[in-house]
Amino acid sequence: MSPSAAAAKPSSVLPFHDPSRRRRLVKVGSWIVGTVLVLGVLQLAGIDVLDWLENLWDEIKAVPAGYIVGGLVFQTGVTVFAAVSYYGILSAAYPREVTFPPILTAYAVGVAMNNFLPANIGTFVTLLMFVAIIPSCAFAGAFAAYLVQKIFFTLAGTFVYLYLFLSVPGSFDENLGNITEHPVLAVSIAVGVVLLIVLLSRTFWAQVKKLWAKAKKGGVILSQPKRYFTRAFLPSFLSWICKLVVVGIFLAAFAIPVTFESIMWVVGSGSLANVVSFTPGAVGITQATNALALDRCCDVPQVQAVDYSTAQQLITTAWNVLVALVLTVWVFGWTGGKQLVSESYTGAKEKVAEQKEQRAAKKEAKREQLGESGAGRFARLRHRDDSDDAEHRDEGG
Repeated sequence: MSPSAAAAKPSSVLPFHDPSRRRRLVKVGSWIVGTVLVLGVLQLAGIDVLDWLENLWDEIKAVPAGYIVGGLVFQTGVTVFAAVSYYGILSAAYPREVTFPPILTAYAVGVAMNNFLPANIGTFVTLLMFVAIIPSCAFAGAFAAYLVQKIFFTLAGTFVYLYLFLSVPGSFDENLGNITEHPVLAVSIAVGVVLLIVLLSRTFWAQVKKLWAKAKKGGVILSQPKRYFTRAFLPSFLSWICKLVVVGIFLAAFAIPVTFESIMWVVGSGSLANVVSFTPGAVGITQATNALALDRCCDVPQVQAVDYSTAQQLITTAWNVLVALVLTVWVFGWTGGKQLVSESYTGAKEKVAEQKEQRAAKKEAKREQLGESGAGRFARLRHRDDSDDAEHRDEGG
């Protein structure tokens, strides 16, 4: 490759992957102008965006500084304790290769990116950073560590959903009716649920065994129950508690009743927003689900609920980005950190694209398999019909 070609090649560590400063500035300016135009169109369409932004800013400024400081302290706890659990898992898998600051930084970077990137790319960035900073760690091992770390949060999410379902008055009556009046239906539903659980368990376990054969080193801490509980499960629990406290602090800041029920509804609706979201950081979806949840549990006006949800998301997102930036510069240095994060981000996008291609290939294979089986059945039926016709002709002759 010639020097001129090498110089013209986009760099992964530059904004927009463009080595030309003038073109980078033009692209940045284009994004700014485009944003202003969109806001202008919405304003002309009768959506008073500017007034809403002014009101929101007034609401944020009206929040006492103590609430913001307290919320950010516990928001830092969310990140730190979750990173501690990752550190416990990875240090068990790769002894003498893992130190806490790089693990904390990698996790903080992923958290910050997930606030404004789609498809949870930030999580893949974190895993690829683990691969980069731990000498003998492969992606399969990092992904296994991720699955182990998610055990507690899966249990916590299940608890929240069950609580929300059971807290609705007459849940069972509204959904199933009086079980004593329909014993056959109740038994049929119970049997169906058991069979579904068994079927899903067998399918899931087959996948787990395949993954475990490749990545069992990343989850070796599960073979040491005491170590897993103290170094992975307990820190995850503390991270979750900090998250609940953050929600409670910001609810109080906007004069919304702080109860166990209101916090559970906000956490549950936020989790649901992340599952169904098609926007980066679930922006918009989170505000809608939070507003519905707070209206359902506490009769909170929609405007007040949206202001609370938006302010909390904006403040915590800005703080997460600042924490990630400071940690990256402190642990890896500006140049090294920028290079590491950029390369991990590029690798994460490739991983996401690879997963999409694999899912598409599986769907296509299933369609082809169904098509072949249907064609086979049609051929057999056609052959049988031809045989019947031949027999009839013979009988007629």
